[in-house]
Amino acid sequence: MVVKMCDENRLKLQEQIKEQGEIVRKLKAAQGSKDKIAEEVSRLLELKAQLGAVEDGGSGPHKFTLKTPKGTRDYGPQQMAIRANVFSKIISVFKRHGAETIDTPIFELKEVLTGKYGEDSKLIYDLADQGGEILSLRYDLTVPFARYLAMNKISNIKRYHIAKVYRRDNPAMTRGRYREFYQCDFDIAGQYDPMIPDVECVRVVNEILTSLQIGDFLIKVNHRQLLDGLFEACGVPSDKFRTICSAVDKLDKSPWEEVRKEMVEEKGLSPEAADRIGEYVRLSGKMELVEQLLQDQALVGRSKTAREGLEAMSLFLKYCEIYGLQERVNFDLSLARGLDYYTGVIYEAVLLSDTKNEQGESVGVGSIAGGGRYDNLVGMFDPKHKNVPCVGVSIGVERVFSVMEARLTSNNSKVRTTEVEVYVASAQKNLVEDRMRLCRELWDAGIKAEHSYKRNPKLLAQLQHCEEMGIPFAAILGESELAKGIVKLRRVSTREEIEVQRNNVAQAVRDLLAKSSEQS
Repeated sequence: MVVKMCDENRLKLQEQIKEQGEIVRKLKAAQGSKDKIAEEVSRLLELKAQLGAVEDGGSGPHKFTLKTPKGTRDYGPQQMAIRANVFSKIISVFKRHGAETIDTPIFELKEVLTGKYGEDSKLIYDLADQGGEILSLRYDLTVPFARYLAMNKISNIKRYHIAKVYRRDNPAMTRGRYREFYQCDFDIAGQYDPMIPDVECVRVVNEILTSLQIGDFLIKVNHRQLLDGLFEACGVPSDKFRTICSAVDKLDKSPWEEVRKEMVEEKGLSPEAADRIGEYVRLSGKMELVEQLLQDQALVGRSKTAREGLEAMSLFLKYCEIYGLQERVNFDLSLARGLDYYTGVIYEAVLLSDTKNEQGESVGVGSIAGGGRYDNLVGMFDPKHKNVPCVGVSIGVERVFSVMEARLTSNNSKVRTTEVEVYVASAQKNLVEDRMRLCRELWDAGIKAEHSYKRNPKLLAQLQHCEEMGIPFAAILGESELAKGIVKLRRVSTREEIEVQRNNVAQAVRDLLAKSSEQS
């Protein structure tokens, strides 16, 4: 009976492998997207691994394919060096604005996350029952932050949080969309005057993206209150506001015709209401557009909410000008941000390509940061429903990493993966103990140093290591030099050498590093 089941499984898997192989062949022949081909190849390898396990008959170690799970990746030293540099720049901006940091668990009670993300709730990763608790991996850092505020009775804080989040999304690895990825959040919680914290969040985004030097960008802004008022004026039933908002949020990726079709055919909106919405959500501009809309009686005459949203945007754009953001910020009525918890101003930063549209404007190539005001989220967790007004922004660092890695690859650039400042080398044999003594002195002096783990390495190999790893200086020990009480310090880039006293190597290295820092 067992043998028969194994045979059936084998035949079934062989048929699946054949079908999956055909899918891969057709995709490659049609020159499909790299992400889709990689996904289908991954499925093919999994099926082959399962077949290998069945053919093993359960005896001995099972065959399996070495791969990372779908939507994840490994990061080598070069990628991690890029990440460390990016995080350092981002954190320096957060600290410049007075933020302090927190951390929360990577999983939460499922009920904490449920109902906070609108249609995206289906992307939450659920975990198996953990001893009576129904848990899910965190989808973002905002909802855990709101839970943290409510649980600890915190009414005001300015915090940043850098950590991994998890989404059961369809990954697009080449565009920086993963199932496991980092978010970098900056939030201001507390009861303050309108738009002052909000505009600072946009200023933070501007400073970060400018410091990273990844290309030209634009920060789109809108207001949830204005969107609700717009829907009201256009005849959208109030119970459809959120679902229509989710449809509008797709305008950055889909043409209006597709979004309109979704509104009418899938979400039951009348064609007339959809057409009225279309007249507005394709508008974008600066303060002049706000003033124009404030005169539009078809909008503000039908909706007090729309008027209040426009007045709020007017104040926001005025503050943007004070902070020097007027060139970067664009009022865009198509910006909706689908998450349910936003209540006020919303914003999204997009990278711009060199491609121009018919009006001569740069075309966006991808969202790289987003956020907004969410005044009611903390109250969902508080037993007395006490709200703590919040506004924040999340930097899409995976997109940043993808852009930077692609640029380095195209330029054939190399990134230093260590911070070693001086390499202790020996010119002859039997000097390993002298190298170790000098390394100890340099480490004790706080200097980053290393040496070869071979007793008698060749000098040329040691110097080549310095060049390959970008180590700026080498301290070369030789028998005759040690007899004279000196050491040669070599600048690796120019091969220039100077002699220094053996008992003064640490200070000499410090002086050379300081001089190099001044020159750079």
